[in-house]
Amino acid sequence: MTVQHEAPSTGAEEALEVWIDQDLCTGDGICVQYAPEVFELDIDGLAYVKSPEDELLQDAGATTPVPLTLLQDVVDSAKECPGDCIHVRRVADRVEVYGPDAE
Repeated sequence: MTVQHEAPSTGAEEALEVWIDQDLCTGDGICVQYAPEVFELDIDGLAYVKSPEDELLQDAGATTPVPLTLLQDVVDSAKECPGDCIHVRRVADRVEVYGPDAE
């Protein structure tokens, strides 16, 4: 009897990060509805990413890790964003995998 072991999946478990281009943000808050652990609207009406410690990251181009458990919510945020301003990329090579510049 042959026992097959599942090979570890490297694709879905790759380290990903997300950032928001505030110049394109429309402030609809769809991202916050999908993933409030990752996104937050600030008093300026624009969305920003949050650190794993729940700190609002307001620097332009600030990134935060995408927890694997929230990956689908973050991807849905990027797909549904009316401003096309949410960018999800691999940490290793900084290639965008979800968002307006994804290949």
